[in-house]
Amino acid sequence: MNHLSIDELLEELRRRRWVVYIFGPREEPEVCAAVFQWDTCADVLVLRGEERASAFRVTTLPDTDVFRPALVSWQYHSTADWTLRAVLTIPAPGDAAAPIQLLQPHPDCVIPMEARQPVTILPANGTPKPDQGDP
Repeated sequence: MNHLSIDELLEELRRRRWVVYIFGPREEPEVCAAVFQWDTCADVLVLRGEERASAFRVTTLPDTDVFRPALVSWQYHSTADWTLRAVLTIPAPGDAAAPIQLLQPHPDCVIPMEARQPVTILPANGTPKPDQGDP
C-alpha cells in the first residue's frame, strides 16, 4: 500500500476544496486539521500524527467552533490514512445514508484553544465541483 506523508494528505485535501489549519510551528506542527464546509455542517479531520487522527461531522451555526464540537453526527478515530479514507467516504448531507444521529464527541475531536496558536491557514485550491458531493 502506498502511504502518503501528512503533507501529501493535506495537499490532497486542499485539492478537494478543504481548508487546512496548521497549529503550532509550521516546521513541526502540534496538530493539523482540515475542514470541508457544507451548507449546514462541516466535515473535520484532526491529525495529531500518523498513528493518531480523528474525523467528525458537526452541525454548523454562525457561532459554531468546529474545533470544539458540542455534538457530532459522525466520528471516526484511527491512523491518519484510515481516518482520511473514512472522512472522504461519508455520504453527503441530505443523502439517505448520511449520518444524522447526534453523538457526544470523543475528546480527540477537540483542539484546545491554547493549542491553536500560532496557526497557518491554507485555503482550498482547485476548481470547485458543481455538487461538491466528493469533498
